[in-house]
Amino acid sequence: MKKKNILVIFGGCSSEYSVSLSSGTAVIRHLDPEKFEPLMLGITQQGRWLYYTGPVEKILDDTWHTSSFCAPAVLSPSRDDCCLLVQKGSELLRLPVDMAFPVLHGKNGEDGTIQGLIELAGIPLAGCGTLSSALCMDKDRAHRLVKLEGIRVPRSLVLEKDFCPEDAMAFGRITGYPLYVKPVKAGSSYGVSKVAGEEELTEAIALAFRHDDQVILEENIPGFEVGCAVLGNQELMVGEVDEIELSGGFFDFTEKYTLKTSAIHVPARIAPEKAEEIKETARSIYRALGCTGFARVDLFLTPEGQIYFNEVNTIPGFTEHSRYPGMMKAAGHSFGEILTRIVELGMEKTAGYSCHFQEAETL
Repeated sequence: MKKKNILVIFGGCSSEYSVSLSSGTAVIRHLDPEKFEPLMLGITQQGRWLYYTGPVEKILDDTWHTSSFCAPAVLSPSRDDCCLLVQKGSELLRLPVDMAFPVLHGKNGEDGTIQGLIELAGIPLAGCGTLSSALCMDKDRAHRLVKLEGIRVPRSLVLEKDFCPEDAMAFGRITGYPLYVKPVKAGSSYGVSKVAGEEELTEAIALAFRHDDQVILEENIPGFEVGCAVLGNQELMVGEVDEIELSGGFFDFTEKYTLKTSAIHVPARIAPEKAEEIKETARSIYRALGCTGFARVDLFLTPEGQIYFNEVNTIPGFTEHSRYPGMMKAAGHSFGEILTRIVELGMEKTAGYSCHFQEAETL
């Protein structure tokens, strides 16, 4: 059986560029070599698209784009092609692509932009599509849709650039402190602040506006965060629920990637009945936001046992030690198995596409 060419896209014009390098490397290394041939497409922080054929280690240490293993590349927008166009000297090489697997985090990668380009080109896509990616990236709109499903969400206030400071102060007086200030569309806790009092609010809002043109204020939900790794299109599989234990502060960028003062427990230290309720809530959220393929659904669990929606990550961290693979591993599924299933789900979703090449061609 001919191996399928999987275009793994990493890097990107995002503050989460370095995280994507780690996730992309892990995906490339763990794709089943008997079934799949990874094609490596890197996007530099400046936005250059480069087809990369060198050692995977150079991706991890971010020297991949300085090497002789790179050539300018772009996806063909023609639905008749389903290929990557690579400039090799005076020749234009056409590499067939059976599926695109973007492993890009944050803006320009997880927000529907790259997904729209892939879908426009008629190439099967691993993971969530354009609409669900955009919705999940937008904290305000995601919360509004999930609330319509009868699921609790934190009280919030969205601020535009020309906001009235008194509105923000009034929100804080209503909800009390601490509260959270976040960019509406950003990932990995960039620009997020936990505000202890009114005197910190202005600075926190200014920080959030550096990452987006809208800012959301959210009430603090007591308790702790739990997560669900969801896999599937119609029938959904959910890994073991995980739990984030914090010693103080909140799960910011540093804690997410170093766990200096926090810990992640898989399975979560909760009753089996509550874990099942959390899984079912995650399934409902996944469906409400139109997710397909895979995503991580994050929620809060209060001391009273109430479940609140936090956010959905449509391309969560994807190293061997990341939360999503960790939850699936606890449920008995290896990293390689999960990647194979993600590719299969993408093929199922786009079964009507026709992208068949026997070998690379030159123009």
